[in-house]
Amino acid sequence: MIVGGSACSKAPTPYAWNLPYDIPAPTVPADNPITVESVKLGETLFFDTALSADNTISCSSCHHPENAFAEPKPVSVGARGDKLNRNALALVNVAYNASFTWAHNNLDSIEKQLLIPLFNEHPVEMGVTGNEGVILTRLEQGDYPALFKAAYGDETPNVNNIVKALASYVRSLVSFNSAFDAYAYGQDDGALTPQQLEGLNLFFSERTECFHCHGGVNFTQSSKHSFQAFGVQPFHNTGLYNEDGAGSYPVSDMGLYSVTFNKQDMGKFRAPTLRNIALTAPYMHDGSIATLNDVIEFYARGGNKAETPNPYRSPFIKGFTLSEEEKTALVAFLQSLTDEEFIEKHVSHKN
Repeated sequence: MIVGGSACSKAPTPYAWNLPYDIPAPTVPADNPITVESVKLGETLFFDTALSADNTISCSSCHHPENAFAEPKPVSVGARGDKLNRNALALVNVAYNASFTWAHNNLDSIEKQLLIPLFNEHPVEMGVTGNEGVILTRLEQGDYPALFKAAYGDETPNVNNIVKALASYVRSLVSFNSAFDAYAYGQDDGALTPQQLEGLNLFFSERTECFHCHGGVNFTQSSKHSFQAFGVQPFHNTGLYNEDGAGSYPVSDMGLYSVTFNKQDMGKFRAPTLRNIALTAPYMHDGSIATLNDVIEFYARGGNKAETPNPYRSPFIKGFTLSEEEKTALVAFLQSLTDEEFIEKHVSHKN
């Protein structure tokens, strides 16, 4: 069939979420519907160094499938060797995020967030700025024309469709098949060990307060999905720093304050999902805490108090006392949030 002088393209295939346990579907923007073809194109782009200015790094250089799409180093390094300020967040269930990056209250979509690693100049990450033509020329080779054609009806790559495809792929990275899920949603009473159940009870207790910042189906308050009428965008000061005794964080990263310039936002960062958290060390926005055991010790002492606690510290960060056995149980529960099937699937795709 010919329309307007050109052959009609085959319509893209709607993407099926296939979510277990009646988990609600994430919301998808109307101007970027997720399709099988856009996910495939996005996956190819995600693992391709051609998307960086000097053809040396890909998105996957800082987001490793084996680490739940996080990176096992404190902070990432960009295409030109620039050291970034923050630890690479795990790309797990970001389709359910109500906000993006560690501390920004105006980034409400994956598409907007992706512009930062692609185009950021201080520091340079992927280094696309000023190199768009070179990168687009690379993407006119090999399988790309057919992939772009299948996803968007035009074989010629453009930045808009690159961002849309990457967003579709990242949006597809959903993980709800952990031992915890089998217990909580699959009604498998034997899915968690007695030690993990003890840790679960501690996690959801007023003693530790963990669930206040890491609640909901995605273990973070910063979530939005099809069963939820509105998004919540909570940012919390955990008391990690108190540089001047009056609440200041290091000038290299003051959290949400760097965006709002509101003193009450000093040191506030988004509580990330805890799904697959055992695979995403090191922890905190700057990767300054090495292990889950160390994280629990940090919260047990109520943050890094130094002489006095940070005056902007969240009221939920007040410290607690646990026995060594209870601390071990809490770590065991956090390990039950690992989705082995999700990891194996995406590691095999990478290879």
